[in-house]
Amino acid sequence: MFETLTDKLSAVFNKITSRGVLSEDDINNTMREIRIALLEADVSLPVVKDFIAKVKEQALGEKVVRSIQPGQMVVKIVHDELVKLLESGNGELNLQSVPPVCILMVGLQGSGKTTSSAKIARRLSQRNKKKVLLASLDVYRPAAQEQLAQLASQVGVASLPIIKGEKPAAITKRALDYAKKGGFDVIILDTAGRQQINQELMDEVVEIKKLSNPTEVLLVADAMIGQEACNVAKEFNDQVGITGLVLTRIDGSSRAGAALSMKMVAGVPIKFLGTGEKTDEIEEFHADRLAGRILGQGDVVSLVERAIENVDREETEKMAAKMMKGRFDLTDMLTQLRQVQKLGSLGGIISMIPGLSKFKSQIEAAGVGDNLIKKQEAIILSMTTEERKNPDIIKASRKKRIAAGSGVEVHEVNKLLKSYEQMSTMMKRMGKMGGLKGMPNPAMLKNSPLGGMFGGGMGKFPFK
Repeated sequence: MFETLTDKLSAVFNKITSRGVLSEDDINNTMREIRIALLEADVSLPVVKDFIAKVKEQALGEKVVRSIQPGQMVVKIVHDELVKLLESGNGELNLQSVPPVCILMVGLQGSGKTTSSAKIARRLSQRNKKKVLLASLDVYRPAAQEQLAQLASQVGVASLPIIKGEKPAAITKRALDYAKKGGFDVIILDTAGRQQINQELMDEVVEIKKLSNPTEVLLVADAMIGQEACNVAKEFNDQVGITGLVLTRIDGSSRAGAALSMKMVAGVPIKFLGTGEKTDEIEEFHADRLAGRILGQGDVVSLVERAIENVDREETEKMAAKMMKGRFDLTDMLTQLRQVQKLGSLGGIISMIPGLSKFKSQIEAAGVGDNLIKKQEAIILSMTTEERKNPDIIKASRKKRIAAGSGVEVHEVNKLLKSYEQMSTMMKRMGKMGGLKGMPNPAMLKNSPLGGMFGGGMGKFPFK
C-alpha cells in the first residue's frame, strides 16, 4: 500500500536529511514535492492543502531552523501530522450492548464485504472468544449467500441457514431471532452492494439498519478505488451513518492515498486493513504504524504481532536449537519457507522492515516474491528424505529428476542449493559465535533465511 507515495516521499527526504542547514526555499521546494506526491497518490486536493499548510507552518518555525538535523525534524513533523490525519476516535469495535451485538457491513459490490465479514468473524471468534453468527442479505448476486456460508465454515463460525426467495428485511428479522435463540454474542450482517451508489441500495441499507440497530456500521472500501472514494464515503455516511472503515486490498494498491481522503470525509476511524485474500489476512488499524509504513520507516510492531499469531513457537524453538548447534538441512529450509508464507506476502513483510522498503521494487524486479517461495517449496518437496538430510549427494542425475518433479529447470535447483549452502554457512557461523551475536552487521541479511533463500537474489541489492 502507498508504494508510489512511499517512494516519492523517501526521495524528497533523502534530499534534505543530508543537509546541515535548510533555507526557506528548501522547505518550500520540499512542501511542493510532498504536495505533488500526495496528489499523485490519489489524496484529494482539500486534504492535501490542509495537510501541507500544517506541516509548512511548523517546518518554517525556529525549532527546525535551529535544529542540528533540520531534515530529520521535517521528517518528524510530516510523520506526526500523518498520524493526526489518520487518527480519529476509538479504532476498536464497539461490542458494548446486550447480546447479540450487531455489526452491519456496507459498501459497493466488489469491495470485499463478504470476505471482510468472514475475516472479522474469525478474529472475534479466535481472539475475543465470541460466538459469532454470519448472515448474508445479498439476494441479488448469484451464490453470494452460499459464498458466505462456505467462508463461515472455513473460519469456524455459524452461518444463518439459507431460505431461497427471502427478502433482505425478512432475513434480518430471522437472523436476529436465530441469534437470540442460539445464544450468539455477535451477529454480522453482510448487505448487498451495487456497481455504483444508487437510492435503491441506500434505502435498503437504511431499512436494515433500523431493524437491526447495529453498534457498528462498517463501510468496506477497496483501497484502489481512487478519487471516487470520497463520494462513496460521503454518500454512505450522509444517508446511512457509518461508524468505521475497513480498507481492503491494501497489499495490491500503490496509489491508495484515497484512503486518507475517505477517513477525512467520513470523519470516522479506520477499523481494519485487509492485507490479502486469506481469511487471516486482516489487521487492526494503528495510525502511527501506517504513518511509519508510508514514510518508509517500517512497522516492526505489526510484524512481530503477526509472527506471534501465525508462527509455530515450538517449531521455531526447535529450529533455534539446531541453529545454535550449527545444524541446518533442507527440511529446516522448507520449514522456514513455510513460516515466511504464514506472515503474509513477501512485499508486505519487506514494507514492515525499517530500511528495506526502499528496496522493494528492486526485489520484485529481480523476481523475488511469493511465487518464487512456492517454487522453492516444490523443489524441496520433490527431494527424497535422504537428499534433504544430505544435499551433497544431489548430483546431475538427481537434479534432473528433482527439476522434472517440481516443474522447474535444473538451474533453478542449482540456485536453491546455492542458497541453502549460504544459509547453512551462516547458521554454522552463528552457532560457533553464540547465536545471533555472531551476526557481524545488517549486511548479513542478504544471506539470512529471508534473503538467502531466494537464490542469492538479495545479494544484488545495495546493502552497505
